[in-house]
Amino acid sequence: QVQLAESGGGLVQAGGSLSLSCAASGGTFSGLSMGWFRQAVGKEREFVAALMANTNNPRYADSVKGRFTISSDNAKTTMYLQMNDLKSEDTADYYCAAGPLASWFTNRYEYWGLGTRVTVSS
Repeated sequence: QVQLAESGGGLVQAGGSLSLSCAASGGTFSGLSMGWFRQAVGKEREFVAALMANTNNPRYADSVKGRFTISSDNAKTTMYLQMNDLKSEDTADYYCAAGPLASWFTNRYEYWGLGTRVTVSS
């Protein structure tokens, strides 16, 4: 069973950048779709970005398109979320996830990390 662990969260000023990582253990991301989600205080968890299994085709929420980039390393052991031009509304707990190919379409993932907090100060 794949276990996921996020890192890289922190406090950043608006307009700044932050890079999140998600390390897989007990397996790799090979053959899995990968995703990032976030949940702000008092709000529901929302989709941020996804990378399709095998093709690495990315998909982004409209709110982050052009500012965030999802990627993974060639070994498929770590995925990343590069976040640029951060806004106060990006403040949230960020979670990485992995699942079968269909997860890219459905946003339903099997494996989840525990989250890392991102705070953007204005």
